[in-house]
Amino acid sequence: MTNRRPTGTAITGIGVVAPNGLRADTYWKSIREGLCVLDRISREGCGHLPLSVAGEVRSFDAAAIIEERFLVQTDRFSHFAMAAAALALDDAGLSRDPEDPYSIGVVTAAGSGGGEFGQRELQKLWGQGSRFVGPYQSIAWFYAASTGQISIRSGFKGPCGVVASDEAGGLDSIAHAARVVRRGTGAVVVGAAEAPLAPYSMVCQLGYPELSTSEDPERAYRPFTEGARGFAPAEGGAMLVVEDEARARERGAAVRATVAGHAATFTGASRWKRTREGLAHAIRGALDEAGCAPEEIDVVFADALGVPEADRAEALAIADVLGAHGTRVPVTAPKTGSGRSYCAAPVLDTAAAVLAMEHGQIPPTPNVFDICHDLDLVMSHARPAELHTALVLSRGLMGSNAALVVRRGGDSAR
Repeated sequence: MTNRRPTGTAITGIGVVAPNGLRADTYWKSIREGLCVLDRISREGCGHLPLSVAGEVRSFDAAAIIEERFLVQTDRFSHFAMAAAALALDDAGLSRDPEDPYSIGVVTAAGSGGGEFGQRELQKLWGQGSRFVGPYQSIAWFYAASTGQISIRSGFKGPCGVVASDEAGGLDSIAHAARVVRRGTGAVVVGAAEAPLAPYSMVCQLGYPELSTSEDPERAYRPFTEGARGFAPAEGGAMLVVEDEARARERGAAVRATVAGHAATFTGASRWKRTREGLAHAIRGALDEAGCAPEEIDVVFADALGVPEADRAEALAIADVLGAHGTRVPVTAPKTGSGRSYCAAPVLDTAAAVLAMEHGQIPPTPNVFDICHDLDLVMSHARPAELHTALVLSRGLMGSNAALVVRRGGDSAR
């Protein structure tokens, strides 16, 4: 009997800490039902700002999940990441091997960093003096903090890294983790979490013309419509466990999906003038790496920025690459119900794609009922479908573009 090594890198664990669910199963139920959890921002010090609607993680108790010694030296964005990483590891049935601590690595994408921790320490500096600033200010705000704290907390000494490539870095981090696994590392914990709703962080975002300032949660984030007025931001994120598929099957882990292909481009901060070309090139690259024909894509998880020019560019990019299939393939953007969590948004979309393939349902796009683009956008209700291959798209506000192809677990094992 010949043992044939399965192709691809397996996704074996999913951990979610999002405004619409603190576990993968509750997150799936929420997006399947098309629930909208966007609401008026309740964080202290934010009431006077023009940004009034966002996706908050309201029922998260970091102290009940994370040890005190980590809490005092980390920001809320790292709390989310550590909690999601623990959930992903539990889902994958994976833990540190005392005999080989170098077999597991950690990779995260980061955008806003630890704004809340940094604001608190700066207030102490200017209000009380330098002697009142804690020693952890130098690390808690840093974009690499989540990678470091996850690896320290779990005792993982394998390859670690941080991807800082704009919002599309969420997909780039998954691709980087897959490359690390292909080079011989047993597994990588990968993903992103953001906490951009502290007053300091929110003020920094106010310069984005793409940000929605609508005061109505049901109208704040409506991409692909004539009423599109930008995106509603969000906090939270997701972490995945990716590992060598043969290794995963050998240890009896369930292969939930495989990372099949990825590509990224950069078109500059041109405010969407070149995003059609850049995103289309990324899609082609991802399909080529996956060995996937356009007609094999069963569902597209759209970037869905909510800016008319950007939405049009994305719809045209999908059509440019997928051809006639691009107007027939189902497209969805479940993030419109919970907000766009910057680098974490495409990781949550990847988790949603895996869950959709497992359950045979495409989640709807909340609050979107009429579109002005030639897309088969899934609206109102989840759509039953046999799903084998999903395409996840992401773009950053500074000009990054990325596409990721994932296949249903078991489809690559032949």
